[in-house]
Amino acid sequence: MRRAPLTALQSAKIVTVISRDDIHRAAVETVNDVLKLATGVDVRQRGGFGVQTDISLNGGTHDQLTILLNGVNISNPQTGHNASDFPVSIDDIERIEVLEGAAARVYGSNAFSGAINIVTRKDVDQHQLTARLESGSFGTVGTEGSYEWGKSMVGHALVSGGYTRSDGGSANSDFEKGRMYLNGQMNLLPNLSMNGQMGWSLQSYGANTFYSSLFPDQYEKTMHLIGSYGLTWRNVVKGLELSPTVYYNQFKDHYQLTRDMAGAAAGENYHDLDIYGLTLNALLEWSLGKTSLGADYNTERLWSTAYGEKQPEASWKAISGSDRQYSRLGKRQNTNLFLEHNVVLRQWTFSAGVLANRNTGLDNDFRFSPGIDIAYRPDIHWKLIASWNQAIRIPTYTDLYTNNKAQYGDIHLKPEHNSTFKVGASFRSLGIEAVGNTFYSHGTDMIDWVYETAESTRYHALNIGKLDNLGYSMDVTFHLPELVSPAFFITQVKLGYAYIYQTHETNQPIFKSLYALEYLKHKFTAQLDHRIWNRLSAHWALRWQQRMNGYTPYFKLDGKLLWDANRYQLYVKADNITNHRYVDVGGVLQPGIWVMAGGSIKLDL
Repeated sequence: MRRAPLTALQSAKIVTVISRDDIHRAAVETVNDVLKLATGVDVRQRGGFGVQTDISLNGGTHDQLTILLNGVNISNPQTGHNASDFPVSIDDIERIEVLEGAAARVYGSNAFSGAINIVTRKDVDQHQLTARLESGSFGTVGTEGSYEWGKSMVGHALVSGGYTRSDGGSANSDFEKGRMYLNGQMNLLPNLSMNGQMGWSLQSYGANTFYSSLFPDQYEKTMHLIGSYGLTWRNVVKGLELSPTVYYNQFKDHYQLTRDMAGAAAGENYHDLDIYGLTLNALLEWSLGKTSLGADYNTERLWSTAYGEKQPEASWKAISGSDRQYSRLGKRQNTNLFLEHNVVLRQWTFSAGVLANRNTGLDNDFRFSPGIDIAYRPDIHWKLIASWNQAIRIPTYTDLYTNNKAQYGDIHLKPEHNSTFKVGASFRSLGIEAVGNTFYSHGTDMIDWVYETAESTRYHALNIGKLDNLGYSMDVTFHLPELVSPAFFITQVKLGYAYIYQTHETNQPIFKSLYALEYLKHKFTAQLDHRIWNRLSAHWALRWQQRMNGYTPYFKLDGKLLWDANRYQLYVKADNITNHRYVDVGGVLQPGIWVMAGGSIKLDL
């Protein structure tokens, strides 16, 4: 979805932006690693290199987050566990935008606790071929390649691909990952342009104890295919812009409770999910501000061996590469209608809007998610914001239909509801950037996987009642060459801290929570960039965090040495330098120190 665009100064929202330069310097391998650097983002990693990662915001869960690629929703309504199967690499990214708090009227109904938008690079007047090769601990090898073409008056195209494999660093944690991505923009007429993207990612991995500590030999193979095509027509004189977009997402998931054990009785399942969608956005700039309105319609169709309604045997579908058949079907349609208006009056910005959502999986009623944002700029340095926004979340197919030896869902689950209040401030001056905010989110009919009694052996998906999160965060960045001297060897220091206090009122006793009550109470981040000699520089990132529900606090130190020349780069990265064995989720023990070395070369064509 697209809303009325405003400059960063005018906007009534505080959006965390991770820039291309931030990504380039950091000791990261995947998009998931990049997000760990954002103070308000909770990244719960099971496997290495972003294999099976849960991402959440502001004390929410992995299913309460909307993920977009260039503004197109690529989230997985089957399960948020597979939402981070990105078809792009960190080399493809121009920036990552993180919007914390209920954001339904901005990014759709399921932006319950926030949204993350990945924007790929769109350089112009450039023809460039790039190749990267790296190797390191645990038999890890990876390669990336891309070709970029651009002319400022014509358009831009990017083609990239990559492959990574590893032994994983612990028992049953080996993995293989492959991906391809294509993005293009073209100016067809002075006032008409088109844009399109296609992406594919495939990964297979030993899933250790990913979903239950009782089963150490789990295995999973996933595939994610995306595609979108859109047009943008502008009438500058009348201040009108129209943007229709069609999009498609496909998710395939092959899961084994015990690796190499086939059949339903052994806990093996297959899922094949298709999502077709159409979005139409209109923007009008007139004397009273900027008004945007539009609609989004998509249909979900899930063929599965476990999820959905049992179908007549005559309609079962064969599963490619298996002697089994899809016997269950889940389908639903989502309709989203939105309206938003923005007014900029000197030092003030007012933004108000509403999203109306109807989901056929629930009923044929529309549910409304309104919101309002206000910003005040007393001078060129400060911006103060206040906001209130609502959102809902439709239960995933996993929530509704799971039934195995470790978990079972509930087809009678109600949608979650959330209201988020936020106040914050940002400050910019020579050499210093700072932002802070406080939020309160009130959730009702919250969904969690729980043990209902002390004797329970399977987690049950339930509407557990009310769940409130009160928290604050602060980030400050010091650009030392501006503050001290252009020649100063320390180039940048970033500090961040986030705190959350959670309360909940349940409809029944809960003896153990799998997700909702395992929030990140404390998170501290520190990053340091400095020159060493000539083109050699270093980046250090320290993270300390404390998770509730019985987790041990831990700190983690990462580092990167980078030789950055015009045509090539050489680097050494070290993840978890102190070799600390820690747990992010469940009982999945993360590996110790992980060292990677590699290089890249760029050729101008």
